[in-house]
Amino acid sequence: MNASRRRPPRESFGNHSRHDPEFFADYGFSIHPDQGDLIYLLCRQMGAKRVVDFATSVGMSAIYFAAAIKDNGGGEVIGAELVPAKVEIAKDNLAAAGLASFADIRLGDARETLRDLGGPVDFALIDGWPMPEGPSLARQVIDVVAPQLRVGGYVLNDNAEPDFLDYIRDPANGFISISLPIKRGTELALKIR
Repeated sequence: MNASRRRPPRESFGNHSRHDPEFFADYGFSIHPDQGDLIYLLCRQMGAKRVVDFATSVGMSAIYFAAAIKDNGGGEVIGAELVPAKVEIAKDNLAAAGLASFADIRLGDARETLRDLGGPVDFALIDGWPMPEGPSLARQVIDVVAPQLRVGGYVLNDNAEPDFLDYIRDPANGFISISLPIKRGTELALKIR
């Protein structure tokens, strides 16, 4: 999947549509394979059973999560994706990998679709889409997911949004974190209380 991913032309990000995820429905914005390997390794180490994948896009991160869940003996990847076409592609990619039974990809706004995760979460990937103004989606989604994350659970952030980093690095919010030299900014946080 990584070798075949297409990138939109750079000029696409300079126009009025750059904040519209539907405008980029034909492109899979996904994690870097090193981030995927880290997700798999940490999920296996902790015996993860319930994980969150925001934003799922075409399913690359969901595949890493689902592979770990399968190898841990079962569980569920709860994905969130706003673009209907990408939900279908992600489901097809999970099916092609033989991992569809381990994933629930929810269509819609993650600030709503992730409100009830069905129990404590072991790991969450917080990715997302840039907002034209106000709090980033990463910051808004961590508000929804953090109360459902178990103590000892991990959060991996893909884009190093400044307001997300302010939240996750503030000891009052119950996390400790570290920046990793993967991609253009990867933050790994552990919930400690």
